[in-house]
Amino acid sequence: MGKAASALDYRELARRRLPHFLFEYVDGGSYGEVTLRRNIADLEAVALRQRVLNNVSEIDLSTELFGQRIRLPVGLGPIGLAGLTARRGEVQAARAAEAAGVPFCLSTVSACPLAEVAAGVTKPFWFQLYMIRDRVFMRDLMQTARGLDCSALIFTVDMPVPGSRYRDQRSGLAGAPGVLGDMRRVWQALKRPSWAWDVGIHGRPHQLGNAVPVLGNDSGLNDYFAWMSSNFDPTVTWKDLDFIRSEWNGPLIIKGILDPEDAHDAARLGADGIIVSNHGGRQLDGVQSTAVALGPIAEAVGDQLTVMADGGVRSGLDVVRLLALGAKTVLLGRAWAYALGSDGQRGVAHLLQLIEAEMRVAMALTGTTRIADLDRSKLVSAEAGANNRAAALA
Repeated sequence: MGKAASALDYRELARRRLPHFLFEYVDGGSYGEVTLRRNIADLEAVALRQRVLNNVSEIDLSTELFGQRIRLPVGLGPIGLAGLTARRGEVQAARAAEAAGVPFCLSTVSACPLAEVAAGVTKPFWFQLYMIRDRVFMRDLMQTARGLDCSALIFTVDMPVPGSRYRDQRSGLAGAPGVLGDMRRVWQALKRPSWAWDVGIHGRPHQLGNAVPVLGNDSGLNDYFAWMSSNFDPTVTWKDLDFIRSEWNGPLIIKGILDPEDAHDAARLGADGIIVSNHGGRQLDGVQSTAVALGPIAEAVGDQLTVMADGGVRSGLDVVRLLALGAKTVLLGRAWAYALGSDGQRGVAHLLQLIEAEMRVAMALTGTTRIADLDRSKLVSAEAGANNRAAALA
């Protein structure tokens, strides 16, 4: 397996190693994937101000997040089924994050259960939760996470119903239940022998580890999609935060905010942080990108709670862009899943090293030595950029 020079290289390596259905699941978005493309394009369009003749010999990338000092303003965001991209994958990713000094968040719909990940690391990690119809199941999950010393809870609010992901149906991951679907996925797995041996055979069990109490030990991918369709709760409202707060006494982060009014509601109702996110373009297609939504939200509530962001991040340069737009921390999504699927824990560790190196270069060339100094003053305004382009073309 070749060593990646960038996060984009890991995408190509993952495409070659993972079964088609699994790569398409990680890589794809909903409907026509307009928002997925916007996340990348709008972030690339954010122009940084290059500044020169500043002493940038010492750059400090560390920052404080919910009372903890982290080495980089970066975390590994929650990704469902990420553990199937490598043998017991979420454990490997959590170890890489711990070694790098950044947060790792385990998804509700992870392959590895909470207890397995906790046994694989020495420091607390975060847990992500959906609103499920079965409140007893939710309460039990939060109690388990609290008992394992999970240090923060991410409550995802932009998935009252699953988005329509056409790639999953075309690839055979969804839409072909039973023996036919199983045979199609097995055939695709056999075409990726290294994955089939390492994960398909030796990475069992292949199930939703946290949902075993309700799905049973024999659950598989077909059960995953059936459970998603029938158990996510479309009746959820802001009032349900009272239930979450009554069961969780640590930092509470609301994920899936794209509108300043919703950000105000999150702050008013006692959230400690929000994640500006469109679910990586996997829910409502056609909504605005994270890069476009972030600035107004950070301006509206940035002094009331911790504003974080995800979506479209492919490099340390992208991290710097989102920090300058108002995020305090940036969560990686597909980038770490690609790296995990390519080379396991080593891949994720190397990805984080790449992100750090790229951030250091970007900060040096903008004349910035501290994360706290990354703000909109480091950006070329849209108006100034348009005027400069018009003048150049005149």
